[in-house]
Amino acid sequence: MRIFLFISLITLSLSATAIVIRHDVEDKKYLANPADFAPLATLYVDGAHGTLIKPDWIVTAAHATFCINSGSFISLNNGHHKVERVFVHKDYQPGKSHDIALIKLAEPIKGIKPANLYQESDEFGKITWFIGVGGTGNGLTGQTVDNYQNGGVLRKAHNKIEQAEGPLLKFKFDREDAALPYEGVSGGGDSGGPAFLTIDGTIYLLGISSRVEGEGEGIGKYGVVEVYSRVSFFKPWIEKIITSEQTLQQQLALPKLARLPAGLTEQILPEVCADIGLQPNTI
Repeated sequence: MRIFLFISLITLSLSATAIVIRHDVEDKKYLANPADFAPLATLYVDGAHGTLIKPDWIVTAAHATFCINSGSFISLNNGHHKVERVFVHKDYQPGKSHDIALIKLAEPIKGIKPANLYQESDEFGKITWFIGVGGTGNGLTGQTVDNYQNGGVLRKAHNKIEQAEGPLLKFKFDREDAALPYEGVSGGGDSGGPAFLTIDGTIYLLGISSRVEGEGEGIGKYGVVEVYSRVSFFKPWIEKIITSEQTLQQQLALPKLARLPAGLTEQILPEVCADIGLQPNTI
């Protein structure tokens, strides 16, 4: 329990896609199931996500990969899948920009249709959905249940994109008359999760959960601004990593984070990763 409580404190500092909901809408209306976004991958026993974009490739947030390396396992479609390599964007700046990474799997995943990468630059004003198993709460209280306490309960919410510039997408947690029916934002616990929409039955990945701005008195309160890495901006980088030889890959990406997230050190990292890492005999 001690290490899980410690990890909860770390993930709160990561600002991820745990779903914090409206105070005037029942929690049960936000509950989701895996079929709502089949390409959703989970990186650790208590959360952090990615999205399957090719049978053997997952895209996630750079800062969420602190315990992911060759030989690690991720979970998708009730199965565990071994990691071959990790590619962290070489220009990643914690808390600022380029918070994106790719995970190459040792074997392709069968039976799950990957999400498509959104390539248009017209995201502004679109309503996007997001999904995750992290902590929860409501806009009045902020997050009151962390990702460990949530116990893997999956929720989804939507929001309107209010800014689509350069490498970032942003939207704000509005309330009451200004809010969408199932308005929500991130709390702490599921970094790397998707912002997506469905067009004519096809799922498109628009963004990757990175962080929040304007937290004020607490995570997930009304007025907070959600920040996602913009997939249309990074699509060329993604495609180059997937299709290029190792020499070019090494010019475009790092094999691991250059700097660990706040609260983690190289000394405690092995213990943390052993505690939260997925294994084939875990759920």
